[in-house]
Amino acid sequence: MANIVTSLRIVCSIALLFCPMFSPAFYALYLTAGVSDMVDGWVARRTHTASELGAKLDTMADIVFVIVCLVKLLPDLDIPVWLYIWTGAIALIKIINIISGFVVQKRFVAVHSTMNKATGLLLFILPLTITFIDLKYTGAIVCFFATFAAIKEGHFIRTNQTI
Repeated sequence: MANIVTSLRIVCSIALLFCPMFSPAFYALYLTAGVSDMVDGWVARRTHTASELGAKLDTMADIVFVIVCLVKLLPDLDIPVWLYIWTGAIALIKIINIISGFVVQKRFVAVHSTMNKATGLLLFILPLTITFIDLKYTGAIVCFFATFAAIKEGHFIRTNQTI
C-alpha cells in the first residue's frame, strides 16, 4: 500500500509537467504529491510493510518531484543571483555529504533529521507562497534552514550517527 502511495507521487509529478503554472490543476497535483510524501512512510510503518525497496522508491519519487518542480518553476521565477549562489553552496555541501557517506560508511546514506524534514516542509510550502510573498524573503528562510540541515547532516554522516 505504501509503495502505491509513493508511486502516486511519481504520477502526479509527471502530470505537473502538463499543467499551467499556478492553475487549480497545478495546485491539486502539487498538493497531492506533497501529501503522498508525508503519508507513505506513515502507511509503511502502520501496515508493517516498510522495506528497502520502499525507501528507494521514496527517494526516486522525491527526486522526480523535485526535478519536475524545478523544470516548472525556474523559468517563471525572477531569482536573485545571491539565491542561486547560496543554493549552489548548499548543493555542494550535500554532494560532499554523499561522498562522505560512501567513504565513511561504504554505502549511500540518507539522513532523515528533524532539520532535513523542516527544510523539506519549507521547500514544499515555498511554491505555494510565490504569488504573494517575495521570493527573496522566503528563499532566504529556506536557504538558512537548508544550510544548517546540510551541515548537521554532514556531521551525522562523518560521526556515523545517521538516523
